[in-house]
Amino acid sequence: MSKHIVSADKAPKAIGPYSVAVKTDGFIFTAGQIGIDPAVGELVDGGIEAQTRQVLTNLRNVLEAAGSGLDHIVKTTVFLKDMADFAKMNAIYAEFFTQDPPARSTVAVTGLPKGALVEIEAIAIPN
Repeated sequence: MSKHIVSADKAPKAIGPYSVAVKTDGFIFTAGQIGIDPAVGELVDGGIEAQTRQVLTNLRNVLEAAGSGLDHIVKTTVFLKDMADFAKMNAIYAEFFTQDPPARSTVAVTGLPKGALVEIEAIAIPN
């Protein structure tokens, strides 16, 4: 089985010693994405909705760089700083996954990198 490290010009660079995604023969595993605007390197303003939208845009860009896309995700894990934001996050999430959404787990955490409100990681299959 081969292992290929994915880099994505349209997504934020890794902020630590990890890869934004790793592609194997059958799967793509992404690192968690937070709501960083890759053009400026900072979290977007606008609260949980804006951050969720940016997270999913970043995730889409990472997957496209790996030869996949949001419609090929089989599982996501959502990390929320505050579970009270679940409904707002879920509404934006539903805009990106309009049919046949992937399996998902959502957990509350005490903190996320750079003070983010949401982080999402995914497992996808190549196109």
